[in-house]
Amino acid sequence: MSADVVFFHGAGTGAYAEDAELAGSLARHLGNDFSIDFPRLPENDPGGWPWLQAIAEAIARASAPVVLVGHSVGGYLLLKFLAMQHVTTSIAAICIIAAPFPGGDPAWTFDGFDLPDDVGRLLPADARVLLYASEDDKTVPFAHRDLYAARIPRAITRTTSGGHQLGNDLQVVADDIRALW
Repeated sequence: MSADVVFFHGAGTGAYAEDAELAGSLARHLGNDFSIDFPRLPENDPGGWPWLQAIAEAIARASAPVVLVGHSVGGYLLLKFLAMQHVTTSIAAICIIAAPFPGGDPAWTFDGFDLPDDVGRLLPADARVLLYASEDDKTVPFAHRDLYAARIPRAITRTTSGGHQLGNDLQVVADDIRALW
């Protein structure tokens, strides 16, 4: 059985190119049974309507059940979108990698960067939620993963290494996705 995986990259200049290595790693580890969609999102306007619209369009293009993967700000915005919008596409899993948690520390506290307190309840009920973070991440503190886990009690947490980019090796994510099939 084949499955669609949609990978949402992080924000900032060059984020699409940098995260292309992550998407490529995931595709290699998953193999031919999985199709990877890696839509280009507006790198310098995270949180705005264009991001949320691009996420909606990518999910709508995917064949169900879809696996959604978000890295860094792309993971945060994926969760925000899913909490705000009713999605009719069946979602098998939501994999969030190294995502900053709103207000998790002073560097990640600013207007408009927020999530509903009940984000876990608002996510699609049948979707598995997996949270990944590296203890050696210098961009997003490791503790942010546990802040997400507290808001999404059903989430499975994974501790990785390799910094913010997980050493550009998403074997652990691929293994979890394969386990669903």
